[in-house]
Amino acid sequence: MPDEVKSAVEGAEVVFRLADPEHALPGVRLWEELGLAAEQLEFKPVPYGWELRLPRPSVHRMEYLFDVADAGMRTDPTNPRVVGGAFGEHSWLPLPGYVEPAWLETEPIPGSLTPVPVEASPVGAVDVQVWAPDGIAPSFELPLLLSHDGPEFAMYAGLTHYAGAMVADGTVPPFRLALVRPGARNPWYAANPQYAEALVDHVLPAVTTQYRSRQPVLMGASLGALAALYAEWNHPGTFAGLFLQSGSFFTPTTDPQESGFEFYAEVTAFVNEVLAATEPPSRPLVAMTAGTPEENVHNNRVLAAHLTTLGLDVTFAETPDMHNFTAWRDVLDPALTDLLNRAWG
Repeated sequence: MPDEVKSAVEGAEVVFRLADPEHALPGVRLWEELGLAAEQLEFKPVPYGWELRLPRPSVHRMEYLFDVADAGMRTDPTNPRVVGGAFGEHSWLPLPGYVEPAWLETEPIPGSLTPVPVEASPVGAVDVQVWAPDGIAPSFELPLLLSHDGPEFAMYAGLTHYAGAMVADGTVPPFRLALVRPGARNPWYAANPQYAEALVDHVLPAVTTQYRSRQPVLMGASLGALAALYAEWNHPGTFAGLFLQSGSFFTPTTDPQESGFEFYAEVTAFVNEVLAATEPPSRPLVAMTAGTPEENVHNNRVLAAHLTTLGLDVTFAETPDMHNFTAWRDVLDPALTDLLNRAWG
């Protein structure tokens, strides 16, 4: 029995523990993002309760939950490390060598969030807030970064802190950040021409009317990355750069497991159009990231390679993490930092 009942990385194993000496619980399973076989995830009864030992995976941090029979999902009560996300809180463990981004410790410049009303568009009202450095008048021209799933990126990936920290230490020139919240996320982001029109012809003008802007860069993750590429592909020349993280660039070859997704046909049709192209409609700077162990890495590799053959300036970075906001946060610097400096330099 361990001296203390807690989950931990121990040598070549990750050990998950849950105290239940009376074995009142009927059983415990691990929920994780790595796609391990179901038989690997069942806890075994031990004198102090329940234990699961896994070979240490090839990631540098691991998010997980305990699935307790008859009680549902819960975070690990033995582990104080908890991270928020779009689907609730997860426990997480750092693996040897993991270091959080240095900019988290940088004091950001003061900034404020201001709503920008976008009432009438092909998809209806769009919720937009603009983060801007304090003390700079809206009439003063600054570069503009727009983020799909912006409020979630601010909450779970520290995007506004990143912006303030990068400006504070001079890594990136002063800029403004538009946080775009989707309404019906899947219908809006899944290669939807109406949403692309709303973004380009309604959201962007609303922001640039209120804040004098130049050289807009658009970022997104997962379906938000797909929507970003779709917007620029169908409205060429709108964005100076695209930052695409773990994009849902589904193809029948790389992603047959996604065929049940309700907008699979629309997504694969657009991606196939891009992959069949011999000339791009525009040439924005492109930076892409994906987690080496995640499912989307394969379609991201294919797309990055093809955009490069089309002559676009593309960087592609892989990280040993999965499809989550912390993984996307951890590569903002240098991946997004370098893109912004190239686009705005």
